[in-house]
Amino acid sequence: MATRILLVDDDADSLAGLALLLEGWGYQVEQAQDGEEAVSKALARRPDLVIADLVMTGMDGLMLASTIQEECPGLSVIILTGHATVDSAVAAMKQGVYDYLTKPVDTRRLRLLIEKAIEKTEIVREVTLLRRQLKEARGLGRLLGTSRTMQEIYRLTEMAAPTDAAVLISGESGTGKELVARTIHELSPRRKGPFVAVNCSAIPETLLESELFGYEKGAFTGAADRRAGYFELADKGTIFLDEIGEMSPALQAKYLRVLQEGTLRRLGGKGELPVDVRVVAATNKDPVQAVRGGGLREDLFYRLNVFSIAMPPLRLRKDDIPLLVEAFIDEFNSKYDKRVKGVDDAALQRLIRWHWPGNVRELRNAIERAVVGCSGDLVAPDCLPLAPAPPAAQDGEDAVLVRVGTTLDDAEQALLRRTLASVGNNKTRAAEMLGITPKTLRSKLARGDGPREA
Repeated sequence: MATRILLVDDDADSLAGLALLLEGWGYQVEQAQDGEEAVSKALARRPDLVIADLVMTGMDGLMLASTIQEECPGLSVIILTGHATVDSAVAAMKQGVYDYLTKPVDTRRLRLLIEKAIEKTEIVREVTLLRRQLKEARGLGRLLGTSRTMQEIYRLTEMAAPTDAAVLISGESGTGKELVARTIHELSPRRKGPFVAVNCSAIPETLLESELFGYEKGAFTGAADRRAGYFELADKGTIFLDEIGEMSPALQAKYLRVLQEGTLRRLGGKGELPVDVRVVAATNKDPVQAVRGGGLREDLFYRLNVFSIAMPPLRLRKDDIPLLVEAFIDEFNSKYDKRVKGVDDAALQRLIRWHWPGNVRELRNAIERAVVGCSGDLVAPDCLPLAPAPPAAQDGEDAVLVRVGTTLDDAEQALLRRTLASVGNNKTRAAEMLGITPKTLRSKLARGDGPREA
């Protein structure tokens, strides 16, 4: 369906000429010769954009823009005038006008403005629809939940999405940090561009720089061809850097330069390459503590922390568990061609009582296994891959007893190894319970196995 533009001008010749130009660009054009007619047609036809002359008899362009904002919220207005002054430009911006062009109109600039204004209108409409869906039911975009904590996440996500500002998402593993990043991307003007997700903890430190920034042929042994990095692949879109604290300080400094300058240099390259990328970063640590501990550069933290979103662990939003369970059952019914209708009361109570160290990711995996293994219409407690009751911390069993005077390193090693033993030496599960990445867990264990200083 062609984009609809409403043109408003009391000069018939100017109106006809501009209509002919826009129709040549592929737009569907509706015309009005005064403000009152324009308001009537805007309400009846719901155009995607209004372009109006400033000086008209009766209702002028500024009055029209103000009325349009009241009657059709989110509809963009571009003002054209042959009598440009600073005062009129300021007045136009105060009325919510998208932009302001002088006559004779620069057609290249007009075409670019039309494209951007229509894109803004589309985003506002999508966000409005999502807000309506949120009030009616379940969540925002890819995010699910109706708890008060999630309502705040939705508010921050909606606020950040239309901007190009950097976003820093914190939260335990499995809380849905990447889902927030994808939702921000999908609600942003960059949604038609790429979304590139990079797990910094999953890439060896020796390879991370070349993966992020790319490299030139011959930059190192094995570099047979030039290769674009993740930042180049995300050009005109969004890059999501998960576990940003796993980068070395030196690499964080290079990443900061990309944020500040909008340019990068491939490994082995001589020139700077411009990149247009919106950055969303995430960490499973408290960012302020990570800065104090030296894991996150302070200047990078402040550059990223324009918008800060802290994801709540599932144990603090248990009201959302029934909704999440329903959504996951629907997902896995479709995936495995099953007909599971839900969970029985006993199974639901077990799910609600569980402490969920792996958060939403662990719940999703539990429901997938239950749907696959369920033989009836409802998931029963014995279908769930959980212990009969959440483990309680008891002396000698799940507690780590540390004598006064034990060094911090030794206390940490005791906690790491006791946690590993409690999950059958599963390092991924242990890392989730401890709130660190498997890479960090392996590094800490290796330090404990190494020689100690005298």
